Amino acid sequence: MYTGDVTRGGPADVRVLDEVEIRKVSVGPMDNAAYLLTCRREQAQLLVDAADEPDRLLALVREGTGSARLDVVVTTHQHADHHRALASVVAVTGATTAAGAADAAAITAATGVPVRRPLHDGDVLAVGHAVLEVVALRGHTEGSVALLYREPERVQAPDAVAGRAHLFTGDSLFPGGVGATGGDAGRFARLLEDVERRVFDRLGDETWVYPGHGADTTLGAERPHLAEWRARGW
Repeated sequence: MYTGDVTRGGPADVRVLDEVEIRKVSVGPMDNAAYLLTCRREQAQLLVDAADEPDRLLALVREGTGSARLDVVVTTHQHADHHRALASVVAVTGATTAAGAADAAAITAATGVPVRRPLHDGDVLAVGHAVLEVVALRGHTEGSVALLYREPERVQAPDAVAGRAHLFTGDSLFPGGVGATGGDAGRFARLLEDVERRVFDRLGDETWVYPGHGADTTLGAERPHLAEWRARGW
């Protein structure tokens, strides 16, 4: 049973849906969450944040398909703890790299890995038969992006829910609030506005949120606290 909470060095938490399997592990000294999405029909794979511990992430890739096939690595934002393993993972797998356009140059400068696909709000990424939408959430960094996956309307897998949304948020949304904005009121206001307008206003309470660190949450658990977040300013 998928719990959405993992410990560093522990086994992957696995969620089996109709179109995709989602695997979550915790890596590195900051307990970064990395997520592997595997298309069940075509065996295409996408990794969200090659954060740290490349050997662990490459083992995760092999768990998904039994091979080193990895089609895309999406880096959710430019902070170093989210791309320390990027160069190693790409060197082994040959995966295409993608990141928010405004963060792409900084990621390339830090890792030496060119970002082949700069992402913008509303862009679409295909992982085999599964489709992910890019949701820009500016504020934690200017180029921070989330990835949105929706389950099909007809499902069979035991853990599936027809039409449910799954949102991989990097460091832009966590249980208990939005990501850090360095005490900058303008950045905080921009991030909260994007999160409210592009996430809470569009998606239902059953939406599952996969953050860049720590345990998962749902929009239903967080929605009642939006006014508190705005009032406290972080």
